[in-house]
Amino acid sequence: MIKNAFISFQEKKEESKGSVEFQVFSFTNKIRRLTSHLELHRKDYLSQRGLRKILGKRQRLLAYLSKNNRVRYKELINQLNIRELKTR
Repeated sequence: MIKNAFISFQEKKEESKGSVEFQVFSFTNKIRRLTSHLELHRKDYLSQRGLRKILGKRQRLLAYLSKNNRVRYKELINQLNIRELKTR
């Protein structure tokens, strides 16, 4: 699933590097890599800090996308298998 999403984003890479979807996709890949790294190295505090920073960036981008275009937001959430948090 992830490889298929990566391939579809790679095809559009030249024209959409700055798009919100591409940025969220690249942050999600970094988050997954750092998470697997931290499972092995639990006391790597600098990587933990980097992970928290990337999570915050992705959260802000998703909030922006959710506010401006709800349809694109839902498609991206489903494509990347990111759980949508319900807000009050």
